[in-house]
Amino acid sequence: MINVVVSGCNGAMGRVLTKVIEEMEDMTVVAGIDKNTDLYKNNYPVYKSPSLVKEKCDVIIDFSGPSNISGLLEYAVNNDIAIVIATTGFSDKEEKKIKEASKFTRIFKSSNMSLGVNVLINLVKQATNTLGDIADIEIIEKHHNKKVDAPSGTAKMIAEAINKELDGSMEFSYGRNGTDAKREENEIGIHSIRGGTISGEHTVIFAGLDEIIEVKHTALSKKVFAQGSVKAAQYILNRKNGLYDMNSLINNN
Repeated sequence: MINVVVSGCNGAMGRVLTKVIEEMEDMTVVAGIDKNTDLYKNNYPVYKSPSLVKEKCDVIIDFSGPSNISGLLEYAVNNDIAIVIATTGFSDKEEKKIKEASKFTRIFKSSNMSLGVNVLINLVKQATNTLGDIADIEIIEKHHNKKVDAPSGTAKMIAEAINKELDGSMEFSYGRNGTDAKREENEIGIHSIRGGTISGEHTVIFAGLDEIIEVKHTALSKKVFAQGSVKAAQYILNRKNGLYDMNSLINNN
């Protein structure tokens, strides 16, 4: 049995993740971490801080927020616990902390836990190799009206993958406004839409001369991200200390 602590357990994703794990035979939630400990009646204890968790666990799955990462990393390293980080919006300083902590424990980090999104990224890389020097590239991401960071971590991940294929020659433009907003040649436009209950949609547009190619992924519910994080937790348990991502899982590296 794999014992899990869910960080952000009373948030929208944390609650979906809890339900997914409850349906499994080889995994159970032994505790949760959330700033709102009494928001819901959970079947496990909920603590405000990782340092207060008493239950023994094998892996932490984090769907909380960037402000919690320092405490989670310290707890994971000190107790030799693997951690799956599904949170986005980290600063450069926080990214460095994650990389440093991966020397001492197993960390799986992805801006998007959907296997389908990572297939999209591979398709986009292929399209970039063929069209990157003859098409304008734009990314449009759509999410629900409660998402706090923009653009999404996934949109950034897609843009960085494209830029890597183009030898780092591109600049990112986050939306356009004003009377002098003409598109530059070495530019990837990234645009964010927020509304309703959109679980997540990412479209990459390659706009060339008299033709347009679009590569698109739509998540129909949050469950797809919860299922992906569970796969990540199962994958990382028996790995060596290090930093892993969806490519590691897909390629079984």
